[in-house]
Amino acid sequence: MPTKIEKDSVSGQMTTGHEWDGLKELNTPLPKWWLYTFYACIAFSLVWVVLYPALPISGATGLLGWTARGALPAQQAAERARIEPMMARLRAATPEQIAADPELRAFALAGGRVAFANNCAGCHGAGGQGAAGGFPSLADDDWIYGGSFDAIQHTIRHGVRANESDDQRGVAMPAFQATGMLNAAQVSDTAEFVLSLTGRSTDPAAVTRGEALYAENCASCHGDRGEGNRDLGAPRLNDRIWLYGGEKADIMRSIANSRAGVMPSWQGRLDPATINMLTVYVHALGGGE
Repeated sequence: MPTKIEKDSVSGQMTTGHEWDGLKELNTPLPKWWLYTFYACIAFSLVWVVLYPALPISGATGLLGWTARGALPAQQAAERARIEPMMARLRAATPEQIAADPELRAFALAGGRVAFANNCAGCHGAGGQGAAGGFPSLADDDWIYGGSFDAIQHTIRHGVRANESDDQRGVAMPAFQATGMLNAAQVSDTAEFVLSLTGRSTDPAAVTRGEALYAENCASCHGDRGEGNRDLGAPRLNDRIWLYGGEKADIMRSIANSRAGVMPSWQGRLDPATINMLTVYVHALGGGE
C-alpha cells in the first residue's frame, strides 16, 4: 500500500507516511545543535586516528608516535622523583621512628597498603586475614616469630625457609611417621594429646600415651604445654589458631608428614623504604606487639 505524506494538522510537521492504528509518524528533523555536535565528534575522531594510536595493531600507529606504554617510563621517573625525599626519610628511619612520626606514618601506611596488595595479599589475604593451608593471619595477636617491629621486619627481609638468605626464618619439623620415628598408632596418640591442650580430647587413655610421646618428640620445640617457641618458629598448640587445620586428622597429617611453609625473602626485591612501609603497615593491621 503506498504511503501518504501529509502535514500534521496539530504540529504542522510533515509526516513520514507511516501509520499504525491511526497513529502517524512525524518527520521531525534533529536539532541543528545536535547535528553539529555529531559532525564535530566525527571530525575529532578522524583527527585522533591520524595523530594517535587507534588501530588494533602492535606499536604506535599515529603520526605523533605516542603510546601509553612509551610514556610510562617518564611518568614513573617523575613520580619516583616526586616521592624520593619521603622515601629517603623512610630508608633512614627505623619502623619505630616511622610509627612515631605522624607524617611518616601516614605515608608508610598508604604506601604499605599498596605494597601489601601487590606482594603479600595473594597469600595472606587482602586484609591480612590469612588463609587455610599454611598462610598465617597477620591481623590477630598470634605470631609464629613475634609481632614486634623488629620481628616483622626481619621476617619480611629474610623470608621463611626459602633458602635465599642466611638469616631466613624457619626450622624444619621432622616428618615423624614418614621417617619411621613414630608409627601410625603413636601419631594418633600424640595428636590426641595435642587436642587435650585445648580441651578437645575424647580418649583419656590415648592422651596418657601421647603425653609421653609428646614430651620426647615435640616439647623441645613446641613447649611442655604447647606454648610454642618464637625463636624456632614453632607455633603454639594450646590455642585454637591453626595454620593447617585443627581437627585430629589435620594434626595427625602434620605430625606424620611435617609442614614447611615457604615465604620469599623480600630483601633485594623491594626497596628498603618499601620494606619499612610494609613493616609499619603489617604491624598496624591489628596484631602488632
